[in-house]
Amino acid sequence: MSKSEDQLSTKTARAFSPTTQKRREKALLEKRTRIMDAALSLFSKNGVSGTTVEQVSELANVSKSNLLYYFKSKDGLYLSVITHLLDVWLTPLQSFSAEQAPIETLSDYIKVKLEMSRDNPAESKLFCMEVVQGAPLLIKELETPLKALLDAKSAVINEWIEAGKLKPVDPLHLIFSIWAITQHYADFSVQIKAVTGKDLSDPDFFDSTLSNIQHIILDGLKP
Repeated sequence: MSKSEDQLSTKTARAFSPTTQKRREKALLEKRTRIMDAALSLFSKNGVSGTTVEQVSELANVSKSNLLYYFKSKDGLYLSVITHLLDVWLTPLQSFSAEQAPIETLSDYIKVKLEMSRDNPAESKLFCMEVVQGAPLLIKELETPLKALLDAKSAVINEWIEAGKLKPVDPLHLIFSIWAITQHYADFSVQIKAVTGKDLSDPDFFDSTLSNIQHIILDGLKP
């Protein structure tokens, strides 16, 4: 093998080495995450129609062609962002099981949902905006995976009720109430701060809010 062939072989081996592949995968993931974060910021402020691919690429510091390599269209990018946040939101609900203590489980769930409203207000506002508009791009996700999850967790809550661990209540309305109250603090944060002068970033206000929500919802469920 000639010297030039040997050098080429060495370069090729380096290009496909496990370390190099990991670095590339990490760089690709970081870039994709950067694009989705930029899209979330713009979509939650301006909506889909008020946001352009050029704006997202500029905020993410990538070229338009590079962005379209990861996401084939603006609608595709939007759907990726909103389905990802839906997965994140629903993960705590997925852990419900009949073997758990219901009051403690629901109390923890309320805390997690309120933390999400504190830490991820843009995601909550974007989801609210999508649903208010009739969920044109998300309706299939709501009608199939979400419905299946709520049916399964409603069955768990009914088991708690039948075991005498909770007062009779419609499981869906219980879950809807938790969502409505906790997400209100993200979706209407401007209104809340205008009235109270505080928001969930204030630790004392967060603790007081959590305690009151848990009291309002859970005291009526204790057998």
